[in-house]
Amino acid sequence: MVGSVHAAVDLRHVPADPVLVRVEQGLNVRLDRDTVVRKRRSLGARTERGTWVRIERRAFERIGQQGWNGTEAAAVLLGVAMPRWYQGLTWREADEPAMWRADELELVTSQPVGTGARVREDPGLPEAWWAGLNGSLDALSSQHTYRIATPDTERITQELVTGKLGEVFPSVTDTRVGKWVPAHGDLTWANVMGPGFCLIDWEDWGMAPRGLDAVTLWGNALAVPDLADRVYRERQRDLESRDGKLMALYFLSKIVGHPAREEDPLLVPARKEAARLVADLQT
Repeated sequence: MVGSVHAAVDLRHVPADPVLVRVEQGLNVRLDRDTVVRKRRSLGARTERGTWVRIERRAFERIGQQGWNGTEAAAVLLGVAMPRWYQGLTWREADEPAMWRADELELVTSQPVGTGARVREDPGLPEAWWAGLNGSLDALSSQHTYRIATPDTERITQELVTGKLGEVFPSVTDTRVGKWVPAHGDLTWANVMGPGFCLIDWEDWGMAPRGLDAVTLWGNALAVPDLADRVYRERQRDLESRDGKLMALYFLSKIVGHPAREEDPLLVPARKEAARLVADLQT
């Protein structure tokens, strides 16, 4: 049975109704089947009382010592624009090394800015959106948690950063992170809502090197130069810090180190930015 923990389960292609029924019973809600959203690792739906329920299946090896109640734990954060958390439900999948979690949240009526992690055109965000982004990231970074952020399903540690930079950018020899702050950990364009700013999907937030969130948003906008420049200006203090530069190289290493295809619209700007950052960190 242990060997099955590595078998990925794509929730877009498995029966969902038994899970939805269990959630309805456990949370005492009725889910609107017409609003069900199915993603690779999660499900979501509106309820009859005007809330949203997010459901995720996670294998044991991705849960770890800190658990996976990130959405619930984020409810204590102050000054951050996010959906209000109401209640949660967890259970183990029978005869499988996996668990399910459902969280009932405030329903957000704004839509994700991006259909995926990246954007390919400028969404034309209003000034109030940028104020919301800055206020939320500043408020988040001023707090503290014992959680460790888990971007891309890996807990971010000094060893992870050093290993990745050493593999792709070996000329950068000093990879020590100077400051760790609370971070969302997955600040992609799919997890920010607009035109009213709100930040969703908090399951993997925690302490991370300064600049991780700003870098993630900036890096995923590199195919839209004006938008990437705006992110850079708004979060300049983070991105121009030494830790921010290390995080930028950490992000870019996943693009330039193992390019999926030469026509990737991020590849050329990523190579350019990586060269600039390597030069900066060597001076």
